[in-house]
Amino acid sequence: MARFLLFPLLLALLFSISSAEIRFSEVRSDDRPIIPFDEFGFTHSGRLELNVSKIQLSDTNPDLDLAKIGFFLCTRDTWLHVLLQLEDGEITCALQSDLIKTVFTFKDIPVGKKEHSVVYKENEADQYTLVFANCLTSLKVSMDVHSAMYNLERGGGTRDYLSAGRTILPRVYFLFSLVYFVLSGIWIYVLYKKRLTVFRIHLFMLAVVIMKALNLLCEAEDKSYILIGTGWSFLKPYLQDKEKKVLMIVIPLQVVANIAQVVIDETGPYGQDWITWKQIFLLVDVVCCCAVLFPIVWSIKNLREAARTDGKAAVNLMKLTLFRQYYIVVICYIYFTRVVVYALETITSYKYLWTSVVASELATLAFYLYTGLKFKPEAHNPYFVIDDEEEEAAAEQLKLEDEFEL
Repeated sequence: MARFLLFPLLLALLFSISSAEIRFSEVRSDDRPIIPFDEFGFTHSGRLELNVSKIQLSDTNPDLDLAKIGFFLCTRDTWLHVLLQLEDGEITCALQSDLIKTVFTFKDIPVGKKEHSVVYKENEADQYTLVFANCLTSLKVSMDVHSAMYNLERGGGTRDYLSAGRTILPRVYFLFSLVYFVLSGIWIYVLYKKRLTVFRIHLFMLAVVIMKALNLLCEAEDKSYILIGTGWSFLKPYLQDKEKKVLMIVIPLQVVANIAQVVIDETGPYGQDWITWKQIFLLVDVVCCCAVLFPIVWSIKNLREAARTDGKAAVNLMKLTLFRQYYIVVICYIYFTRVVVYALETITSYKYLWTSVVASELATLAFYLYTGLKFKPEAHNPYFVIDDEEEEAAAEQLKLEDEFEL
């Protein structure tokens, strides 16, 4: 039993970090012994409002031990100790442990009722996970679960639905929104001064920065968003049909994978196979990011041979090489940021979860600044125009190179 209880909850505790907890979940004919719902950081005035309705059990035997079915709160450390109790035979059900905080069991529900509500007060500050336990073998449970977790502030008159450690986020978002508005102003000034060398991509970059600032200002951003497939208009003229077909498959697949990631994150870990699907879509995202490089490498290899005698090929080669370098930076930014954020959310105390958001926003800001410097409007910016002298330089450089390395 302990092994079955370990993996679903432990993985959910590691992968699910939510900032505001008002959630409606539907459970249908589920016989899992453990169903994790939400994780939340309570202060000393924490509250959990839990409403369970449309309760149905696959076995209507009145002699069922309903004390072995119910909801409880536990921390990550507590759960590890509960597993030890199960393995040592001290208890046969997680709800029997004196280490957890039982919210209610189905034994507390009056006979014949299909709905139960409770307001649970949590006065010990920590990061808790709401968990449903079903310790009756082969019993399937159906129910609708509406949960709301919050902390009372200002003498109990205000509800704060942000998890402890994330209450500072509105100020963090507002500060970064000011930074992006300033960057927008600077970019507008640069575009005005260099208006003779401005391309549509520069206006698009301005729109992205303004959208980012507005997004932060509205506090609508929980984590950094990523523009997928950026650079298609830059690459399209320099790729062969085979390479274009690969990208036309990979890029939409990557878009679907990222949308699916968002949907899965919103549904929460209570869904069946939640961990499996989350890992699958993450793997698809990583594979797609790497796959985009292959058409570029193929084209570079072909152009390198033609460029030794064809100046136009040298131009295309230089453009593809530049894009390859920039795309590698994009991949490093995306996944390095994810790793850092995941590490901070995993190892830091729940009181300092806001640091992961700050780290993510700083990385995003640095990436935007790098992009702005690389794509700034200039007469001789190699990302946009390559003149005759640069053609000759590219061709001369190719003559000196004996091999190509990614």
